[in-house]
Amino acid sequence: MLCRFTENTKKAKNKLMWQRPPLKGSYDAVIIGGGLHGLATAYFLARNQGMNHVAVIEKRYIGFGGSGRNTAIVRANQRTKENLPLYAEGLELWPKLTDELDFNLMFFNCGNLNLAHSEAALGSMRLLVASAQFHGIKSELVDAKQCKEIVPILDISDLPTYPIMGGMYHPPGGTVRHDAVVWGLARGAARLGVHIHQGTEVTGINVQNGKVTSVETDKGKIHTPRVLNAAGGYSTLVSAMIGIRLPVHVLTIQAMVTEPLKPILHHVVSSGAYHCYANQTLKGEIATGAHMDPWPNYTTQVSARYIKHQAEALTDLMPCLKGVKFMRSWAGLADMTPDMAPIIDGNNPIQGYFMDCGWGYFGFKSGAVTGKYLAEFMASDQCPDILAPFTLRRYENHKLMGEIANPVNYGPWN
Repeated sequence: MLCRFTENTKKAKNKLMWQRPPLKGSYDAVIIGGGLHGLATAYFLARNQGMNHVAVIEKRYIGFGGSGRNTAIVRANQRTKENLPLYAEGLELWPKLTDELDFNLMFFNCGNLNLAHSEAALGSMRLLVASAQFHGIKSELVDAKQCKEIVPILDISDLPTYPIMGGMYHPPGGTVRHDAVVWGLARGAARLGVHIHQGTEVTGINVQNGKVTSVETDKGKIHTPRVLNAAGGYSTLVSAMIGIRLPVHVLTIQAMVTEPLKPILHHVVSSGAYHCYANQTLKGEIATGAHMDPWPNYTTQVSARYIKHQAEALTDLMPCLKGVKFMRSWAGLADMTPDMAPIIDGNNPIQGYFMDCGWGYFGFKSGAVTGKYLAEFMASDQCPDILAPFTLRRYENHKLMGEIANPVNYGPWN
């Protein structure tokens, strides 16, 4: 029995998607955060930049944070000239990455329909559609009848609290399986020599003469000239270790899924007025997300308030869902900046310290493509043009982006 157990254990180890190497005393780069952004950067550092002596440090397990706590929607119908090219390339990267990694990421470009419930909302969508089309991104304005043709279960009568007046249809948008992306990138990076250390906590970052020299962990010191902060909702805590205070506040976003149903929702549907978005998964569940909690917090607990809100919103828009039961719910942390745009920086006072954070609820859509360009940035110390607008200094220079300017004052940060 003992021999058979040992043999089975060896076989199980051989089937691991990536190994568990010992923590070395030095690496060419250390990435803090084992989510989509961190793993993508590690993968492209090894694949495109020839830098495979890289460590990914994750306090819990890969995909623990926002990468595993989202509704897996991807799209490129943003608003600004800075965001649109990045998200468009990111959307085109998913099928290519599926082939590269030889791993089914379950990318499904089913199309994304954003609903408008007022003339003001339609006017805003006209601007969004024009911006997208200018950058060669497929997007079109549709009326209420066309919304019904795209999603037949929508109620376009005057009965809903916010009647549907039209919408913006973005055919290339869709969904990607979030855990498949994390696993695929982790396996791909590990096969190229990257070390993934789960259950390892970063406790400090050492700096000498304005340069990063090492990282302290609960399992020992790591000497390294480059550190990437890709810790998502915990990025502010990491930056605080070297005295950089970020304009980021963490807000909880809740989501849930219904019991499995026959195929009835063939596109992603979202509504700003209802603060609701939904899609049907391959298992038949209706996955739906709510708005953010209105106060900064680090909890991942769900509340009866949002379960009630989602039930009311979904059945108002799609009455056929009345009586359907919610089966599971979860919550994730969104690292929000004042202008709803990320902070991607490596030209700060600390040489060798890079940041990729502040994505809010847009981070999943852009993780792979950002990792591609960030790897180039870390290897060359030259910021690619596509990432240059996202510098931290835009706040110092009062040049906030116009994605969604947030007038809410969360308090002082500098």
